[in-house]
Amino acid sequence: MARISLDNPKYFLNRDISWIAFNRRVLEEAEDEGNPLLERLKFLSISASNLDEFFEIRIAGMMQQIEDGVNDAGPDGLTLTEKRDALNQLTHEFVEDQYDCWNVRLRPALAANGIRVLSLSDLDADGVRFVNEYCERELDPLLTPVTVDPAHPFPRVINKALCVAFLLRRRRRSALTYTGVVSVPRVLPRLVRLPSQGTADFIFLADLVAHHAERMYRGYDIVSSAPFRVTRNSNLYLAEEEARSLLESVRTELHNRRKGDAVRLEIESDADPEIIERLRTVFEIDSWQVFPVNGPVNLLRLFNIYEQVEHLDLKYRPFSARELRLTSKSKDLFEELRSHDILLHHPFDSYDAVISFIESAAEDDRVLSMKQTLYRTSEHSLIVPSLIDAASRKEVTAVVELKARFDEASNIRWARDLEDAGVQVFHGLVGLKTHCKLSLLVRRDPDGIARSYAHIGTGNYNATTARIYTDLSLFTANPEITRAVHDVFSFLTAYAENPSYEPLLVAPLDLAEKNLALIEREAEHARLGREAHIVAKMNALLDKRIVQALYRASQAGVQIDLVVRGICALRPGVRGVSDNIRVRSIVGRFLEHSRIYYFANGGQEEIYIGSADWMPRNLYERVEVLVPLRDEALRERVRREILDAYLADNRKARVLLRDASYIRAWHPVHGERNRRPPTGAAAFSAQDFLIAVAEGKAPALPPTPVPARRRKARAIAGKER
Repeated sequence: MARISLDNPKYFLNRDISWIAFNRRVLEEAEDEGNPLLERLKFLSISASNLDEFFEIRIAGMMQQIEDGVNDAGPDGLTLTEKRDALNQLTHEFVEDQYDCWNVRLRPALAANGIRVLSLSDLDADGVRFVNEYCERELDPLLTPVTVDPAHPFPRVINKALCVAFLLRRRRRSALTYTGVVSVPRVLPRLVRLPSQGTADFIFLADLVAHHAERMYRGYDIVSSAPFRVTRNSNLYLAEEEARSLLESVRTELHNRRKGDAVRLEIESDADPEIIERLRTVFEIDSWQVFPVNGPVNLLRLFNIYEQVEHLDLKYRPFSARELRLTSKSKDLFEELRSHDILLHHPFDSYDAVISFIESAAEDDRVLSMKQTLYRTSEHSLIVPSLIDAASRKEVTAVVELKARFDEASNIRWARDLEDAGVQVFHGLVGLKTHCKLSLLVRRDPDGIARSYAHIGTGNYNATTARIYTDLSLFTANPEITRAVHDVFSFLTAYAENPSYEPLLVAPLDLAEKNLALIEREAEHARLGREAHIVAKMNALLDKRIVQALYRASQAGVQIDLVVRGICALRPGVRGVSDNIRVRSIVGRFLEHSRIYYFANGGQEEIYIGSADWMPRNLYERVEVLVPLRDEALRERVRREILDAYLADNRKARVLLRDASYIRAWHPVHGERNRRPPTGAAAFSAQDFLIAVAEGKAPALPPTPVPARRRKARAIAGKER
């Protein structure tokens, strides 16, 4: 048999095309009538927000490279121009499907439930009176009309700002037409709620701006108008090696981001072609970058309806997260940790324990020092004030990542507040983002011994997102782990490299090589007939070396189950290459964010959790940490309760096929793709199961089918024993 080259582009899926497939899975949740109606509206808004970032970062970066004369091919074999052409078609199709979802599925369903989005022509006398008063009182004072002529250049439209363009004709010079532009005020809600009885009625603010155009453009006839929105390149281009102050460099680049090159123009589909052409010329974009939309420009703003309408029957059922309970023998968390590690699974387990760990340390006179990484934290963070409060009484160090995309401004503010309070603030290492989630305390316990306590997470220190992201938190006083965490902080603050950070895996130092070694070890177990199984859960799988290592492990007989929420470059089910690899993606009520890596290891199971996906940026361009779960009970929980639940999901899971398409996990490969999901006992949602576990009423977990190779390995292992 001819040797198979694992460099062949046909074995790799394109990163950005895979991302489009992920966002389509988000859109499917908006289309799924099994979800509560207002939650479906939220999913549509999320798909719009995701697409914004895709254009701001991925499309913008691609266009920048093409403009610079780069046209290299990736591992999948597509050149940049080929990828651009493919994304042109896919993004336009996706936007059409978004608006079809809004116009055909969601808007009529909302109206049937008394939630109406009205046009001006739909208003009764009371509605017209309210609109006129609202415009007079709230809107008109904030509007600045511009007419473009030699004395008034086209205004600098900032990134993602909603505007209304007008085609104007002077009444005294009827042969000439002018372009008018009005920016819709950002301080006002994009959807204005109307006073009504028995219904929740809204009208778009852009409609009100167009309605009052005659008042703004006296002396003109308004030929036509159209709301539009421009998306700009939002990448930060930092020369870190040359920067005297990273903080000031980031702040300067943030100012420039709002004015980056245009990469997309969204405009109402019935806009006058003359308006579209004038805007296209002004923003210097190609025709494919113009997106005519059949409905409101910027679907993200539909989230306002979700926020303003109660209708609890149209939203997910609230649930109570499980609170951390200490054993009766422990007086506090620190005493508990001296006897065993603690693992929490958020949002099913309350995030309050993480906040309390840091808040109580700040107030505890026995705590001598605190070290903390901050990548993304909430605007109203409880952690940062605790660090500020502690700085006057103990040694406090914070590593604040200034380059956390779209959180740069808030992180700059937090960094300055921390510095002003006396916290030692560091911004990580030049050329590397600090993405690891670490908290380390040194405490002199009642027995007089100074011990270290650590929290290592898979998610950011953000209490807001902790309610909607699935993540894991490990609390430990294990001396080997806490010593290694201390060494990671020394690496971050002094670039002090240790020969080893065992038992941690640390990027960019050894995490990639050790992951490759773990995969190869599993392959060797398979060759020897031992139990060999990899279960890896992550946000994205993109690294070529990791993908090739998984292919080799599959060829050796390792059974591999991958739970990849978003981008996946690996092509499963290819004969002789990835026969033993299965890939599934779960998109549901909570954003799957935890990273878990399980290795059967011949029966001596190992599990790692942490901040790193299997992507080049995580393995080589960021400081990341994976930590092994040393406690057998914790490993048992992660394997049998968490991972088995995700592998059993047939309600929210989609399976990646060899042709790069995704189908529902319950769906037969050769069946009707859009038929309804199963009901009753056959339907199983991992997230619903985990909510039930938290509430103390979990049903039995369905048995997970054991792959053939694992059955054979178990039989061999039984004979050996």
